[in-house]
Amino acid sequence: MLTIPFADGEIEVQAPVGASLFEVAPLPERHTEPHQILSDALEAPHVHQALTELLAPRADRRTVIVVNDATRPTPTGLVLDTLIQRGLLRATATVTGRLRLLIATGAHAAGGPDELAQILGDKNVDLLAPLVRWHDARDAASSVYLGDTPVHTPVWINREVVEADGLILINSVEPHYFAGYTGGRKSLVPGVSGFATIEANHRLALDPTAETLGLDGNPVHEDLMEAAALLPPRPLLSIQTVLDRTHNICAAYAGDLLETFTDAVQAANREYVVDLPHRYDIVVTAAAPPMDYDLYQSHKALENASLAVRPGGALVLVSSCRHGIGDRTFFDLLAASSDPESVLKAVAATYRLGFHKAARLASLAQRHRIMSVTGLSQDTSRAAFLEPFPSLTAALNDAATRLGPNPSILVIPDGCVTVPRVKETT
Repeated sequence: MLTIPFADGEIEVQAPVGASLFEVAPLPERHTEPHQILSDALEAPHVHQALTELLAPRADRRTVIVVNDATRPTPTGLVLDTLIQRGLLRATATVTGRLRLLIATGAHAAGGPDELAQILGDKNVDLLAPLVRWHDARDAASSVYLGDTPVHTPVWINREVVEADGLILINSVEPHYFAGYTGGRKSLVPGVSGFATIEANHRLALDPTAETLGLDGNPVHEDLMEAAALLPPRPLLSIQTVLDRTHNICAAYAGDLLETFTDAVQAANREYVVDLPHRYDIVVTAAAPPMDYDLYQSHKALENASLAVRPGGALVLVSSCRHGIGDRTFFDLLAASSDPESVLKAVAATYRLGFHKAARLASLAQRHRIMSVTGLSQDTSRAAFLEPFPSLTAALNDAATRLGPNPSILVIPDGCVTVPRVKETT
C-alpha cells in the first residue's frame, strides 16, 4: 500500500483502474556525525589557518560572521559550536569588540530572543548574543552602494560587511526553484543586501530560464554572482553545509566561496535529485511537514513536481496548508486576477517583491491542470488557480478520466525536498 503524508497522518494512494503507479523519494535518512563532518571540513590546513587569523582577538582587525536567520534550516549553531570546541572561536575573541555576528535576514524582519537561540544554539547564546546585529534591508543608512550589475541591479550591501577586514559566510545549499540553488553567494544577496537589490534580483525570477538546478544561463544566479563580485577584496572564508531531508548535516565544505558552493551543489544533487526515464501524465506531490505550513511554502512541491509532468498533464498538490495561504502579497494578486494570463500581465507591468511567487504559480497553471487536496477552502483554492477535490482518490479518478485510458502516475511523498530530473530525448 502506497501512502503519502497529510497533516499529522497519512492518506492512501489508490490508482484508477488501468493506471500505472510509480513512486519516487529522496535518499533515506541515515546516521551521520555532524560535528565530525564539520570538524573534517574545518581542520584542513588552509582552512584552519584562515580561521585562526580571522578569529584571532586582534584590535586591528574586524571580522564579520554572516549567518542565516531562522527561516533557513542552516545548522548555524552546530557550526559555531564546532568552532568553539575546536578552539577557533574563543571567549577572548568575543570581548575585543572587533568580532561581529551579522544575521542575514534578507527582506525579513529581525527576530526576537527565541529566534536568536534557535539560530545560535541555546548553549552559545550567552557568549555570542552581544556580538549579534540583525540586517535591516529597509534601513538605507546601514548599507553601502557598490555599483550596478550588468542587468542594472543596484547593489547595496550592509555597511558592516563592506567595512569588515575579513568575512566568514556560513550557509547551506539545496535546490532552489528560481536561483538554481540556495547558499553560497546568497549570504550576500539577498542575505545582507538592501531592499532595492533584493527586489531587482527577484524580478529576474520571472525569466523562464530561472529554474531549479539551473546555474549556467540562469539570470538570477548570474546576477547574484555579479553582485558578489562587486564586494571589495578581503580575506573571506566560506562554510557551506548540505542537509539531508531531516535536516541532519550530510556534507560540509570550507574555503573559497565559489569552490565550496560548487562542491556543495554536487553534494546537494546526490541528496535531493532523482533521475527519471520520462515524464508522467499525472504527478502527485505531497508537501510533507513542516513544509505544509501554508500555501506559500507548499508551492515549492508544485515547482519540483512540474519537472516530471508531461505538457498538458495534471499536477496534484497534497498539503494540509495548516496555516492557510501565508504571505498575502502573492495571493492577493492571484485573487484579484481572472486568469493566469492576467497575473503575468500585471506582474510584467508593475513588479513588487513577492509577485514572482504569483507569477510562478500562474505560469504553472497555464501549462498544467493543477488539482489540490488541501485544508484550504474551495474559494481560496480556486482563487489561487488550484482545482479543489475532497480526496486524493477523487482527484486521481477525475484526472484519469480527462487524460484518457492507462495514464502513468508518479507519486512524490516529500515533494519539497525531492527534485525530479528527466533525461530529455530529441
